[in-house]
Amino acid sequence: MNTPLQQEDPQTYDLIQGEKKRQKEGLEMIPSENYVSPAILEALGSVFTNKYSEGYPGLRYYGGQEFTDRLESLAIERAKKLFRSDHANVQPLSGSPMNQAVYLALLQPGDCIMGMDLSHGGHLTHGHPVSHMGKLFNWVRYKTHPEEQGRIDFDELLALAKEHRPKVILCGYTSYPRDLDYAGFKRVADEVGAFTMADVAHIGGLIAADVMRNPFDYGFDIVTTTTHKTLRGPRGGMILTKGKVGNPLKAVELTRENLPTVIDRSVFPGLQGGPHMNTIAAIAVMLQEAMQPEFKEYAQQVLKNAKALAAELMAQGAELVTGGTDNHMMVIDSVASFELGGAELEKLLDSVGITTNKSMIPDDPRPPFNPSGVRLGTPAMTTRGVKEDGARRIAGWIIQAVQARTDSVKLAEIRAQVKEFSLAYPVPGIPS
Repeated sequence: MNTPLQQEDPQTYDLIQGEKKRQKEGLEMIPSENYVSPAILEALGSVFTNKYSEGYPGLRYYGGQEFTDRLESLAIERAKKLFRSDHANVQPLSGSPMNQAVYLALLQPGDCIMGMDLSHGGHLTHGHPVSHMGKLFNWVRYKTHPEEQGRIDFDELLALAKEHRPKVILCGYTSYPRDLDYAGFKRVADEVGAFTMADVAHIGGLIAADVMRNPFDYGFDIVTTTTHKTLRGPRGGMILTKGKVGNPLKAVELTRENLPTVIDRSVFPGLQGGPHMNTIAAIAVMLQEAMQPEFKEYAQQVLKNAKALAAELMAQGAELVTGGTDNHMMVIDSVASFELGGAELEKLLDSVGITTNKSMIPDDPRPPFNPSGVRLGTPAMTTRGVKEDGARRIAGWIIQAVQARTDSVKLAEIRAQVKEFSLAYPVPGIPS
């Protein structure tokens, strides 16, 4: 029988079916992408989609909030427990507004904030000049040392901090393959009286599973994370803080103790209107899933697969930024490795069913739409059940595709092998 969607809008239905087929038959290697469970898909499509809930539990501007209040409170309590924080705001619509809410809570226009340079692994929202936040605040960008496996020189960071006196020191990344020394950032921040903020959007799930370090264990003030990526939830954001929770509808002085109230007030009414309650329902489910022993096993396997993939790529001649990985991702220097621009390698791998994304490398001389690198990671393939042997096979197909870049017959053979391999690992929520 036809579904309601198929009956009402067959064009959209067909596009959804096409995307299902693409996901089933190929390998999703973009480190910021993952697959949600059927339970999360169900929550996303629930009747909470229908409800406006401006405000916070017990402090709404609309009636009929009995179940939304209980739902949001449930998500908040689960997030606090999972990340060991005093408070959680689960309303940010995604990663960019999540970070914007923090900046606007702590800073005035023109104030100084320090963040990682985009080409060295930082995110667009960490002060790149093309972003609105990059224009609004005075950003000082620090860099890594690629020749020393991406190490951050904290003496150099301290000198920058003393020169510019930032109000916030931000650490976090989108294409940095190493873990961070949160204690080092905290020492520098304490020297200049700055707030500490960690954007762990990429590794939130690995932190929740206690397989990577938690910034709160090192005295950080604020941690932000998206709810997809390694957390395997819907697209959304969370802001986690230490401090005392107050009434976000009343202005308070900016102090460390008042951070939960200041942040809540910045999200609403400062930046957003009504939260997407269907997404918060799915976030609650995601947090419950992340509390299970199986999730810790998943996170451990993500790291094992990343190590295996990186080692095999390097063994077969690929040069990786920082020479390896400590987390779920790696960046191939495609120009140095294969004399291919990042966009060219991304397109080539797309042709064999391996989805990656072009990426800048430190101090990249090439333009952003055809940079020198390609970023790839292991969260999605691990969700499907791939283990280290599979990761090594994927590395082999990447190298084979490069070697056969002008051989359409060989590329078709590789694509067929990738498809057969992929179909052996079901995608959650998509029938076999």
